[in-house]
Amino acid sequence: MAEGWLRHWASVLGLKVEVHSAGTAKTFLKPEAIRVMAEVGIDIHDQFSKTLLELPNPRNFGLVWTVCDAAHEACPSYPAKTRRRHTSFPDPSGKPLDEWRRVRDAIGGAARALIVELKS
Repeated sequence: MAEGWLRHWASVLGLKVEVHSAGTAKTFLKPEAIRVMAEVGIDIHDQFSKTLLELPNPRNFGLVWTVCDAAHEACPSYPAKTRRRHTSFPDPSGKPLDEWRRVRDAIGGAARALIVELKS
């Protein structure tokens, strides 16, 4: 959901950025995430689960934003030029769609704030 929101807000706010997402382990894109993001007009069905090593040049990021505590703790160290930011969001897996929506909206607000900050 974070990747979808970052792409959305970057487009809406006119910031040219490259957005990638990766997890600590390769899993799958959860159908609940696709559904709740579609409810706000963001299509993420083409996104897929990947690990850090599958991203282009994973040691050359300007910013790494972790959105769950497990990823924050497992995230490798980066060169000094890479800024790190962590925001803890609960994992809504196994919970009702209302919890997915709450997490979606919280991530969306944080993603918007991050894009605004990057643009300034």
